[in-house]
Amino acid sequence: MSIIVTVAVLITAVVSVLLLIGMIILGISIYNSLVTLNVNIDRAVSNIDVLLKQRFDEIPQLVEVCKGYMAHERETLQKVVEARNIFMNVGANAEKFSANSALDKALGSLFAVSEGYPALKANEEFMHLHRRITAIENQIADRREFYNASVAIFNTRINQIPDMVIANILKYKAKPMFKVETKSELDAHPISF
Repeated sequence: MSIIVTVAVLITAVVSVLLLIGMIILGISIYNSLVTLNVNIDRAVSNIDVLLKQRFDEIPQLVEVCKGYMAHERETLQKVVEARNIFMNVGANAEKFSANSALDKALGSLFAVSEGYPALKANEEFMHLHRRITAIENQIADRREFYNASVAIFNTRINQIPDMVIANILKYKAKPMFKVETKSELDAHPISF
C-alpha cells in the first residue's frame, strides 16, 4: 500500500510541477504579447508623428504661396497658422489627435477656398505642395488605421482574463483611439467665406 501512496504522491507532485510550469509559460507568453502590443502602439504613434511633422513643415510654405493670391482670404490663412501653432504646443496623444483634427479642418478650408483662385491653382509650387500634403495625409490615414487596430487589440486584451492579471501588474491602461470628428461635430463648425 505504501508503494501506491508513494506513486500517487509522486504523480500528484509531477502534475503540480507541470501545471506550475505551464502557468509560468502562459504568464510569460501573455506578458511578451502585451509588451509587443504596447510597443507597436508606441511605434504607430511615432510613425504618425513623423508624418505630422512633415505636413507641419510644409504648411508655412503653402501659406506663403497662398498669401499673394488670396489677399481677401486672410482669415482662412490665419486659421491654418493658428491650428499649426496649437498643434506645435500639444503633448499628450489625445491632445495631438484633437489638434490634428483642427489642422485637418483648416487645411481643408484652405484647399476649398483655393478652388476660387485659378491663378493659384495654376501655380506650380502650390500644386506641388498640395500634392505633397495630400500624399502625406493619405499616409497619415494608413498609419491611423494601423494605430487604431493595434489599440483595439491592446484594449481588448488588457480587459480579458487571464491577460487582465498581467496587464494590471504592468499597470497598463486603455489607450485612446485616433478619431476624426463626427458629422455632427463638423456641422457644428460650418465653414463660411
